[in-house]
Amino acid sequence: MSKSVFKKFLVITAFANAMSACVPQVNVHGYVPIAADVAAITPGKDNQESVQALLGTPTSTGAPGSDTWYYISSRVERLAFLAPREVERQIVAVVFAGNGRVSAVENFSLEDGRIIDLNRNTTVTDGRRLTFFEQLLGNLGNFSAETFLGGG
Repeated sequence: MSKSVFKKFLVITAFANAMSACVPQVNVHGYVPIAADVAAITPGKDNQESVQALLGTPTSTGAPGSDTWYYISSRVERLAFLAPREVERQIVAVVFAGNGRVSAVENFSLEDGRIIDLNRNTTVTDGRRLTFFEQLLGNLGNFSAETFLGGG
């Protein structure tokens, strides 16, 4: 292989890699049943067993004391080096009454909720924040010769 052919190969490979970074990567997480199955649920008639047989095991359940099943699915896109971005979220909530029967079926999407960032990668401190100059000037006069010479 000659040098010019090898250089062309490297340029084409680098260009192909750069272009592939511009294509968004899509990840889909979770499970939401199809609309026809959700529409088949009859409030007041269906119970937990019939809902589980029709829709499957829920993604999550409500807090203790609340009888709500959640089926959650989200689609996240990532473009090159940018942070991932959630572009779609579907939630089907099946609410059960005290007698174990379905009382309501609700649908939610990304527009219905807020995005809560649980991990901001920062540590909040409860102190006074000093500027660089306040820190620099605050240490003037706080040194003694003994500190530097190792005495007493």
